[in-house]
Amino acid sequence: MQKLRLRYAKRGRLRFTSHRDVARTFERALRRAGVPMAYSQGFSPHPKVSWAGAVPTGVSSVAEYVELQLVEQVEPAALRAELNAALPDGIDVLDAVPAQPGPLADKLEVSRWRIDLPGTDVAELRDAVTALMAADTALVERMTKDGRRTIDARAALLSAEVQESGGAVAQSDQNSVATAQVDDWPKASEPYGILVTVVRQTTPVVRPDDVLSALRVVAGLAPSAAASATRLEQGRLDDGGGIADPLAQDSGADRSPAGEPTAG
Repeated sequence: MQKLRLRYAKRGRLRFTSHRDVARTFERALRRAGVPMAYSQGFSPHPKVSWAGAVPTGVSSVAEYVELQLVEQVEPAALRAELNAALPDGIDVLDAVPAQPGPLADKLEVSRWRIDLPGTDVAELRDAVTALMAADTALVERMTKDGRRTIDARAALLSAEVQESGGAVAQSDQNSVATAQVDDWPKASEPYGILVTVVRQTTPVVRPDDVLSALRVVAGLAPSAAASATRLEQGRLDDGGGIADPLAQDSGADRSPAGEPTAG
């Protein structure tokens, strides 16, 4: 039996697809690609697919992870190509590596998000973020399946940086931002604020809309247009404050957030 770990993207109009529908789409693609999946035992066998969390519906991501168990050895690069040929536009397998021992979920401690806020002045956003980071707490409400719940969004917020649309992009973001852009994002004629933030994956998970709610609660920031959020990375914080690639140990190689080999 072989176990593979995949990193995939969910973007464009497919970002409005629920996690359950994404899982069904993957299972259909696995069948179409002829992947030799291992199946569970029992009355209703199903392919052994393990999902490591899920991006919220309506949010894009270039850093989602899934683990597959196979009954035959396959070449990861070939499996990636076959799956991408079977998957719809908007869901793309960016990486495939053999899995090493240990749960994948234990390697996903934090997420880095990019939140575009068309119509929001950069200086106004920067002032709001400064106020939020200076606050001890930022209590926001979220409707869950168990009813309305209050969570502290500030407790999970590790860092927040404000950028300007059309401006210089940090070296660590170049590949991720280029990959994350989708055609149906809101277009803005004037420069606007972009929030890049690192959030600890607590229970319950603090999502991009919770961060925006916290900015409204603490600083009264009310964006005039719909925001667009993209998860750029998941992993563990390294000693330098960056996010370690959760598949680096499996592949034995460092990769940029967008899945391209690093230069050097």
